[in-house]
Amino acid sequence: MKNRRFYLVGIAIALVIAGFFSFYASSSPDGLEKVAIDLGFIDSAQESAVAGSALADYGVSGIENERLSVGIAGVIGVIATGLVMYLFIRLIGKKKN
Repeated sequence: MKNRRFYLVGIAIALVIAGFFSFYASSSPDGLEKVAIDLGFIDSAQESAVAGSALADYGVSGIENERLSVGIAGVIGVIATGLVMYLFIRLIGKKKN
C-alpha cells in the first residue's frame, strides 16, 4: 500500500509537470536542429513522415489554444510512456518466474 501511494504521487507530479509546465519549455531548436543550423544545412531538411500526425510539433492537432494543445500532448506522452513501462515491467516479471 505504501508503494502504491508513492507511485500515484509520482504519476500525479509527472502529469502536472507535463500538463502545465511543458508549455514553458525552451522554444530553442533541439540538438539535431541546432547542429543543422550551425553547419548550414537546415534548408535541405525535409518534413518527417509523421509531420501531419495528431501529436506532431509537441502539440495536439485540431486544438487552437497552444497552451492547451501542448499540455494535452504532454499528458498523453506521460500516459503512453507509463503504459509502455508498465507492460515492459510486467513482461520482465513473468519471465523471471
